[in-house]
Amino acid sequence: MSKVPAGVPTDPTPDVSTLTRVIVADVGGTYARLGWIQSDGGNEIHDYRRYACAEHPDLASILHDYAAGMPCHGAVVAIAGVLEGDRLINSNLPWAVSVEQTRAGAGLAWVQLINDFEAVANAVPTLAPDTLSSLTPSTVSTTASPALVIGPGTGLGAAVWIEGQPPRVLPTEVGQASLAAGNALELDIVRRLLKDRPYLHNEHVLSGPGLMNLYRCLCDLRAATPAHADAGALVAAAASDALARETLETFCGWLGSVVGDLAIIFGARVVYLAGGVTAHIPQFLHDGRFLRRYLNKGVMTEQLERVPVWRVEHGQLGLLGAAAWYRQNTKGG
Repeated sequence: MSKVPAGVPTDPTPDVSTLTRVIVADVGGTYARLGWIQSDGGNEIHDYRRYACAEHPDLASILHDYAAGMPCHGAVVAIAGVLEGDRLINSNLPWAVSVEQTRAGAGLAWVQLINDFEAVANAVPTLAPDTLSSLTPSTVSTTASPALVIGPGTGLGAAVWIEGQPPRVLPTEVGQASLAAGNALELDIVRRLLKDRPYLHNEHVLSGPGLMNLYRCLCDLRAATPAHADAGALVAAAASDALARETLETFCGWLGSVVGDLAIIFGARVVYLAGGVTAHIPQFLHDGRFLRRYLNKGVMTEQLERVPVWRVEHGQLGLLGAAAWYRQNTKGG
């Protein structure tokens, strides 16, 4: 478990034993982020902690460790994947997830799994203006809904938020949809990636691991030997390494194209770009390549010019969304 990141408010766990605490969690392929809320209180997140998923045998052990010594009743867990009965379908987690085994192993009365970007979308109404950076000239939308929320991390997640009483969220598996090339370079990359797999989806390029797939393909195309072993090293080298820089520029342009496609498909009126990868490459997202590809949609360009795209700078979106889901789906919410 890591230390609490700088700048994140913590709570000294006051004596509120007469209240029921609910764990809220955001579980990705690399890290699990946890906090708790009071079941009859607001959405304030207490006692934020971060766990490295690979250091724990299963989700239950993380929840059990977090709840040790405090009276937690249940947990809302935002997690990537699709729930089929008791089993979560996800290719990016280090372990399998069963709802009942997780509940029993964590020692909780109940556990609710929701799609990670369903949670992020639920957090959209709570976003403060100072957590948003515009990627488009347009910053005004005629309506707040439908809102497309998308982000590359260990995978590529997306959901659509639709206002109402209560609001609705449409979770998606956009990361598993086919990756489409939009120029000659991307066609060459697609051809190379298809040599090693029968099906190429968006996550194979537009994710943290996908960023490295993209880098290795560009090294192959440029007859160069890969010099970086992971995405962190790649991003750090971009200022002085031409291939690392080209990788990030290509990534951001391709991401812009996919975001534009999805905005058209879902009829979005505003777009929020989140995800762990985007937090580390803001200068590349804002240099114009993302915007040009986002708007390069033929007759739909004029429509997309009226759809603002915001980059979200908030480290607890998943937790806020899990808390919002709990409020909306319980009698007290």
